[in-house]
Parts: sequence; structure tokens; C-alpha cells
Amino acid sequence: MKLFLIQHGIALPEEKDPEKSLSPEGKDETQGIAEFLKAKNIEVDAVWHSPKMRAAQTAQIIVNSISCSEIQERDDLNPLDSVEILPKEIESLNKNLMIIGHLPFLQKLASLLLSGSETNQLISFKNSGVVCLEHTDTWKLAWMVTPGLL
Repeated sequence: MKLFLIQHGIALPEEKDPEKSLSPEGKDETQGIAEFLKAKNIEVDAVWHSPKMRAAQTAQIIVNSISCSEIQERDDLNPLDSVEILPKEIESLNKNLMIIGHLPFLQKLASLLLSGSETNQLISFKNSGVVCLEHTDTWKLAWMVTPGLL
């Protein structure tokens, strides 16, 4: 089972757009990541994203490029939401899953899965970047890519 964690693309500042939609740069970088994922034949069974505009837009760009059977907006993926119950839910799915969200939420989730503690900051996320975790007996970091690496 694989878990892909993606921080939303770069958003417009709140004073320009109260909903903080993706900026042109955020759209371009997310599209580049989407094309990378497509070229690698990444397939997921579901994409979960937060209800915030920038996460929903990032999810739509990604889903337009990869094979995915379900996209779901979830109210428990916001920046300050708890990650405590997610590991059991994710593992019980036993499917390839992509979560598109925010910091510090994604850092806490990755740390909890990899080390058992959400307070360890093991991974430095970047806007539109993808972190791929794999689960067999335990969670392991498989790879990560950021727009700057493409």
C-alpha cells in the first residue's frame, strides 16, 4: 500500500483573494507535478483533500492527470486538525491513497506514521511536492519530489 502526501500549491495572499486560491505559479508547479506522476504511472484508489480552495484546486489538477477512482473532500484534513485517528483508517483501507492538504497537518501525519510521534519533524514539505510512503509491516519513506527537482 502507498500513501502519497501532497502539500497544496502556492496560494494567492489572503489580501488578494480571501479564499486563497492557487496562484498562477501554484497552478504551474502543480501541473508539473501532475505530469511527473502521470509519467510514472501513479495510480491511486482515492484522493482526499481538505475543503480549502487551494487544496481542492491542487487535487483537481492532479486527478486530471492520474488514474483515480474516487475524490473526496474531507473536513478533517485542515491545517490544525488532529492526525491521531488517521493511521488506523488509512491502514484499514489497504489501498493506494493520496492526501492533499496543509502544514502542519501533513508533517504531523508523516511523522506519526514513520516514527510513532507526530512531534518529530522528519520531512520538509514544499508546496506542490509529493511524499510517497509505503506500508508493508511498517511505514517507510519511499521517495519524494518537489517542483524544484523537476
